Amino acid sequence: MSVRLHLNGQVCDAAEGISLFSFAEKLGVPVPTSCNKQGKCKECVVEVTEGMEHLSKPGPEERHLKGAFRLSCCTRIAQESGDVRCHTMRRGAMRIEKHAFELPIHGPKWKLEPAVTRDGVRILLDGVEIDRGAGPLHGLAIDLGTTTIVIRLLNLETGEVVADSSFENPQRFGGSDVMARIQYDTEDRTKTLQRTLVGYVSRAITEFPVDPRSIYEVVIAGNSTMRDMFFKLSVYSIGQSPYQSLTEIELAEGKRATTSLADTARHLGLPIHPKARVYGLPIVSGHVGADAAACMLAVDLANEERVVAVMDIGTNTELIVGNKHQILAASCPAGPAFEGGQITFGMPGLPGAIEKIAIADDGLVWATVIGDVAPEGICGSGLVDLLSELVRTERMNSLGRFEGGTHDLVVATGGDQPITFSEGDVNALAQAKGANVAGLQIVFAEYGIRYADLDVFYLAGGFGRHLNLESSKRIGLIPNIDAAKIIQIGNASVEGACIALLSRTKRAELEQLVRRVTHCRLETHPGFFDFFVNGCQFAPVENTAEVAP
Repeated sequence: MSVRLHLNGQVCDAAEGISLFSFAEKLGVPVPTSCNKQGKCKECVVEVTEGMEHLSKPGPEERHLKGAFRLSCCTRIAQESGDVRCHTMRRGAMRIEKHAFELPIHGPKWKLEPAVTRDGVRILLDGVEIDRGAGPLHGLAIDLGTTTIVIRLLNLETGEVVADSSFENPQRFGGSDVMARIQYDTEDRTKTLQRTLVGYVSRAITEFPVDPRSIYEVVIAGNSTMRDMFFKLSVYSIGQSPYQSLTEIELAEGKRATTSLADTARHLGLPIHPKARVYGLPIVSGHVGADAAACMLAVDLANEERVVAVMDIGTNTELIVGNKHQILAASCPAGPAFEGGQITFGMPGLPGAIEKIAIADDGLVWATVIGDVAPEGICGSGLVDLLSELVRTERMNSLGRFEGGTHDLVVATGGDQPITFSEGDVNALAQAKGANVAGLQIVFAEYGIRYADLDVFYLAGGFGRHLNLESSKRIGLIPNIDAAKIIQIGNASVEGACIALLSRTKRAELEQLVRRVTHCRLETHPGFFDFFVNGCQFAPVENTAEVAP
């Protein structure tokens, strides 16, 4: 008897003693590795969702992994028969938002002036020669998300986007949220998370259609934890009150002039020109990181007269409210629920994910599946639709309790197993939403305005780009304001990183802008718990906090 192996949706019979990596090669499933399957590089991570008992016991090379994660080169099929389901850290097919709405890479508000320039055959970085050659000059803009990574390759002399890449953050074996990864990194002490991510980024770089040595600068956006970890900094202090990056602490002590970071590609292990600069955008404060700073640059907040809000809903939701005169920002610890984490059948935006849901009067559920294939789970936009439809049809009350004594709802059939949704799933989503609502209530109150006073509400990020606005307002995920004021702008973080890569002036502008942002620390606000509890209810969000004069 043999095991039936399901790997990235492909199936084969797996004989005893053969590694999962070997079966991946047989199926044509690419698995990252840079150590020739010796268990040293830690890149070939797979997540096992069923049948762990049919696999070999973890060896010493896997002691850094927890839960359902294994190294495919070290994991072999055991003797018993049955089914094993697993997947690599997904690439390619993921619906990861790579672009922002109508923002041009360079337009009339700023000119193309990268830090890397040419003087004949001399290639200069900030006027200093680092190479010689006649080939094109390239740069990278990278958005390091807790859940997903987006890389954009640009021609520095034209501003053209040459290619891009996206994949699931392979650090997920260290935890699904930043606090878990901070704990993992602190206990690990070997920079495993950093090395794993650099391995995946390096593979993406080598697959671009250019000579990697023609890449002379990289700009990194990401939350404070992801950014600092990439630069090999300790992230311990970000996980302890008052939740500050080492760069913030050193800035306050007069040891540095900015919270931005810079290092060489050689030191960080990237396979580009060894003297290339890797520049980490400045952070705002605490968990309001370089991704929030990049968003501010993308929407040109430094020159904005209108009152705008930018909300990037994710594992760590960033909220910014203001204009050129005053800016407030907060970080909302939402967790991974709206990105599919902690949900029974939650999943990223992959083929097989239910992305839209409607419930008819007779209870029939209509679902749209990414890729028009059999359903495997529900992604974030589908979860919002489902909650909204349950409320609208009164099958769930505002407290998240199913009517009629039901505890599990069947959302879809047709795949390997029915896709269900439980009150436990609702509770996880309620807590994620509660944190976001608390942030909205506190920041707007501190700014002294009501939701209706906003001129523009930008929904940033891939999740925000695909949300149904009416569904989102019905369950209280976003403010109950005129839809005409809401603009779904997609990945503004990588867009801001591109602008900083291509314009030294805009980069300097951002360095000054982050210093003018007031950070609202939600956890110390006296009303946070009450706002959080009220925000856990599935009802439209109206202003309930007393607005500051």
